[in-house]
Amino acid sequence: MTLTGYLAPVDLEHELRDELAAAGVRPARRPHGRLVLSSDPPIEAAWAANTWHDVEEIRITSIGHAAKELRDRQRNWAMYAPVHGGRAKLIAEKLPHVSARPVELGDVVPDAPLGSWTLLEPDLLLAATRCTSPFPNGEARLVEDRDGPPSRAYLKLYEAFVRLRRWPAAGETCLDLGASPGGWTWVLAHTGASVTAVDKAPLADHVARLPNVRWREGSAFALDPRDLPPVDWWCSDIICYPRRLLGLVERWIDAGTVANLIATIKFQGLTDHGIVREFAAIPGAHVLHLHHNKHELTFHWHA
Repeated sequence: MTLTGYLAPVDLEHELRDELAAAGVRPARRPHGRLVLSSDPPIEAAWAANTWHDVEEIRITSIGHAAKELRDRQRNWAMYAPVHGGRAKLIAEKLPHVSARPVELGDVVPDAPLGSWTLLEPDLLLAATRCTSPFPNGEARLVEDRDGPPSRAYLKLYEAFVRLRRWPAAGETCLDLGASPGGWTWVLAHTGASVTAVDKAPLADHVARLPNVRWREGSAFALDPRDLPPVDWWCSDIICYPRRLLGLVERWIDAGTVANLIATIKFQGLTDHGIVREFAAIPGAHVLHLHHNKHELTFHWHA
């Protein structure tokens, strides 16, 4: 039996369970902490912090035996231990060290595979060599700047670029919609790209003074993409209903003037899993929950 594991973000287990149920994915056993295991065909679960593919069930006879089984499969492993934490820690100590150094602004995560494992029972190990997140349990560690960005929202865009393994470059153009007070604009400006920030409210003064930033007063929804030059990176952290954001995204994609889109899908009240599927169904699109998202998802599209 081939198993897939879906690890929910902290405090968002209900979102993952609802998404899996709506997609017809049935649990193969009781949830293991935040980990849902299923023998159904795998799906791209937006509310999974990390998805474990081709999970193996490995009977073990000792701590050393468990560590050997993991080392024989690959080098890099991340532990998830909602139970049997003491025994799991002893196994982890016998595995090669995996650097947990926070990723700096402008850097990307290493492309070496990072597997995940857990102890379902003291003598039963679950392991997956192939996972969707390059971070242990999907928890991105970034080098935070507590002085420059005017809001902590900047961490979402920072993490998105780290996960994409690609940042805007000098000479490229960026459009930041709903930009005030300028957290995302601050990130974009530090790549060296040219940034146009659009909002009815102004940017924080120190962001507005950056030499490659231009503020344009107005509503993001009033812009006509046909009236503007092509854009390399279209970004939006606008507070609006998902349906309205979907219309905005589709209008820019249909105009054919943008190469990449990154937007936050924000939910008020209950999550609309149907609209999430509509975002994900756009060709070239990907929807995921970043570690720095709250009750929201991040949408990325590449032409």
